[in-house]
Amino acid sequence: MTDPSDADPDPLRAPPGERSVPELLRFGVVNLDKPAGPSSHQVSAWVRDAIDETLATLDPEGPPTRGVAHSGTLDPKVTGCLPMLTGDATRMAQVFLEGAKEYVAVLELHGSPPSDFREVVAEFEGEIYQKPPRKSAVSRRLRTRTVHELDLLEVADRRALLRIRCESGTYVRKLCHDIGLATGGGAHMGHLRRSATDPFDDRDLRTLQDLVDALAWAGDGDDALLREVVRPAEDALAHLPAVTVARSAARSVATGAPVYAPGVIDVDDAAIPAAVRDDASNDSDDASNDSDAPTDTDGDAPTDTDGDAPTDRDTDPDPPLAACFTPDGTAVCLGRVVGDPDAENGTVVALERVLL
Repeated sequence: MTDPSDADPDPLRAPPGERSVPELLRFGVVNLDKPAGPSSHQVSAWVRDAIDETLATLDPEGPPTRGVAHSGTLDPKVTGCLPMLTGDATRMAQVFLEGAKEYVAVLELHGSPPSDFREVVAEFEGEIYQKPPRKSAVSRRLRTRTVHELDLLEVADRRALLRIRCESGTYVRKLCHDIGLATGGGAHMGHLRRSATDPFDDRDLRTLQDLVDALAWAGDGDDALLREVVRPAEDALAHLPAVTVARSAARSVATGAPVYAPGVIDVDDAAIPAAVRDDASNDSDDASNDSDAPTDTDGDAPTDTDGDAPTDRDTDPDPPLAACFTPDGTAVCLGRVVGDPDAENGTVVALERVLL
């Protein structure tokens, strides 16, 4: 007989609300309020070192965090929402590219605001062209970004307060410069604060001091504050459409298998691209037609199904990134729905990141 102790350990984590402090620290997220001064990289290093020091006390036989990842670089002078993913949760850092970011910025005008200033600002809401600034980490090529909302909150003398909700990767400094050019007098960005990084915002930000205090108390046996400051990493997936899979399917995903139809329990409608939905509908229509259905005399397919006409598959964008969970809320993987969830077989979710 096989010794049960020789069996492979279950790759699935405990449900989010049942994890020990070490488990939480190795797969968690902190909605950090970045201070002015240090770089985002430096703040990440401080968070990593503080967590590793606590893990060395609470679980000396276990591994360190394996690093910390942040939600997108903020310049040293910029403050605000900088969610930090800890340990294995760093694998999901791409999720912050899927959501929007929100900023409050001070626009420093180089002259008096024009009489149509509000209308000028409104012209920058929607899709805009941007070339990254010289001191950026990406290639300086013209690209488009979407400004979802641009509100002029207040104007005082030569200063304007803006609230900007925009696509990830939008350069607010460049946006302020371009608004200044449009006014005819020039402008630059003054103070900038990030107020939200989907799915987090500034209503529950935590400071570095909060984290250090929480870790110290957890080391002494009181983990109440730590569980408020460090949240299960699943919280960083709240803005993504969800796919619920059986635990048996999740164990297969842990070995690199995609999510197959028999293992799918539920899928958010937002996760299903139009092409997949239409294919499923066409399959259903075909199944409902019997072999005696009328055709033309030559037996050719009708002209509207000859494959030459435009279809949703030709124009539909890539399937949205989705997060897969077990029924108890444990994150399994990130992927994209590529097949009919109601089918009896076939791949439903193609993997991008395994989170187990």
